[in-house]
Amino acid sequence: MLLTSAACFVLLFSSCNKTDDVIPGTEIHLDSSAAVGNHIVDKDGRSLYYFSNDVNGISSCTGGCLTAWPIYYVDKSTATFGAGLNPADFNTMITPSGTPQTTYKGWPLYYYAPSGVAENAGEIKGEGIDNIWFVAKTNYSITVANYQLRGSTGVEYLSTYVPGTGLTNYLCDERGNTLYFFARDSAFKNKFTRADFSNNATFPIYETDNITVPSTLDKTLFSVIIFNGRKQLTYKGWPLYYFGADGFSRGANKAVTFPTTQPAGAVWPVATKNAVQAPR
Repeated sequence: MLLTSAACFVLLFSSCNKTDDVIPGTEIHLDSSAAVGNHIVDKDGRSLYYFSNDVNGISSCTGGCLTAWPIYYVDKSTATFGAGLNPADFNTMITPSGTPQTTYKGWPLYYYAPSGVAENAGEIKGEGIDNIWFVAKTNYSITVANYQLRGSTGVEYLSTYVPGTGLTNYLCDERGNTLYFFARDSAFKNKFTRADFSNNATFPIYETDNITVPSTLDKTLFSVIIFNGRKQLTYKGWPLYYFGADGFSRGANKAVTFPTTQPAGAVWPVATKNAVQAPR
């Protein structure tokens, strides 16, 4: 049976290209770049990327998208992993078209092949394209989602928080969990969480002192505050929170309609790159 060109892209750098280069243990490892630091590459040193539209863990790059962004797949049972990688972070999902695709921390992985021509080993030309394509890294504290806002009532919203269908670009953690601002906070001051953390389950603070972000974000705009002995990440002075009712479910952003007595986004907007600085 003949393979189509699309199938060859799915099997990029495998039998379609190198019939005499079958490696029983395909190593996934880390490479280093001055621009992005350590990032994940395949056995040949070709960079692997994640797509912000896939924040829910489902591959949404289809049709012509796959020409420029072929999927990456390796059989985990036969793969080997380089130093600094945890094999447990890699899994396989089946795309809507029925093709297996490797995921990392829930993000489907892709190559970059501009105009259908694969990147060379060591290249990272796909990094930051349209603020939705980024190299895969092991240590992000922030990643970027590009997804539909859908409040707890099930109503869909645009980035302006008026009802409508459309993607909003916002910040999440490395596993696609949405991050929020509390509109009543002021610069570097958490005004929601009680001193004893008795309400922390409702809007858990985002606790980390790691600041590793995609190249399209200004790292200097992130900082860490200490709130009653615990570290909370901030962006542009805004303390960052999760929403407990999201259930740490990838792509969930129910807090935009919390509380339901207020307009959508008025109290708990998603954290966005272009947000204004928190007031002092």
